Amino acid sequence: MTGANVFLANIPSPDRGVWEIGPIPIRAYAIFIILGIIVAIWWGEKRLQARGGRPGEVVDIAVYAVPFGLIGGRLYHVITDYHRYFGEGKNPVEALYIWNGGLGIWGAIALGAVGAWLGCKRKGIPLPVFADAVAPGIVVAQAIGRIGNYFNQELYGGPTTLPWGLEIYQRVNPETGIADQLSGVAVDHTPIAVVHPTFLYELLWNLAVALLVVYVDKKVRLGHGRAFALYVAGYTLGRTWIELMRTDDATLVFGVRVNVWVSILVFIGAVVYFIMARGKGEREDLALLRGDGTPQDPTPIEVSEDAEDKADEDTTAASGSDPDAGSAKKADEDETAKVPAAPEAKDDERKPEPEAEPKKD
Repeated sequence: MTGANVFLANIPSPDRGVWEIGPIPIRAYAIFIILGIIVAIWWGEKRLQARGGRPGEVVDIAVYAVPFGLIGGRLYHVITDYHRYFGEGKNPVEALYIWNGGLGIWGAIALGAVGAWLGCKRKGIPLPVFADAVAPGIVVAQAIGRIGNYFNQELYGGPTTLPWGLEIYQRVNPETGIADQLSGVAVDHTPIAVVHPTFLYELLWNLAVALLVVYVDKKVRLGHGRAFALYVAGYTLGRTWIELMRTDDATLVFGVRVNVWVSILVFIGAVVYFIMARGKGEREDLALLRGDGTPQDPTPIEVSEDAEDKADEDTTAASGSDPDAGSAKKADEDETAKVPAAPEAKDDERKPEPEAEPKKD
């Protein structure tokens, strides 16, 4: 069997992840991160409005949450992978090169939540309501972001003979010929390795978590942050086993990748919150919380006693079945008889009626 036949069923990697348009580099990683943010905001808008929110509020809150999230994600990555930027022969300035990849989801969620809280406070929205609305959109955004890892040819696992193995190519700088896996170009498409596409596993897992959150949310009307907790629990469950498959450099704690420990701890916290928040009651209605909503059972309109009496008389007259109708009529006639009749005016005292004026055309 030739080498070409061996790799027919494998997934080929892109030959590059960066395109130069004049002096401006267009990076696939950045494009998919931005696309994911747009999808999360768009979907979050629809879900928040369904909970009583107003149009545009998710965008307003995202102005705070997104920058905080990007900074938090980068800080987490730099802290947990400090060996890439600090030490002998390293360039600490590269810790600022966010376009080269490297965003830790836990830092993004933690600091992004701070930004979201600030935005929610300005809009008068409880943070749990906002979190439930954006939960499935966030995990879909994470899935979209993993496509950027595919173009960067990063975050993959160990060697595999499975038919969906990912082909890794040697990328080089086309001008100097020096190896550059991130910004270079693959001029030779002979694989140097065939590995587990762990970024693809996470992408598919994230989409499944989004479907789970939407399904459960519709069935039991999750509120008080429970939809967000379900997303966190579902994501961390998958991230734990996927992280164990990855072979990229990472900080180890007791011989295990730090993200595995974080995922386990966050998973436990999310499950505990999901269970305990069940006692907080029904899902919040944001419009009613603000006092500008319409209750499901509107307040009955008060009817005056005279109107009620008139309605009762009309109903009785129409049916003709009231036994007291004759006596009431008789009483009215007696009262009329007691009133003396006005004396008739004499013929000479009668005033002639005025002649009718002719009608004008």
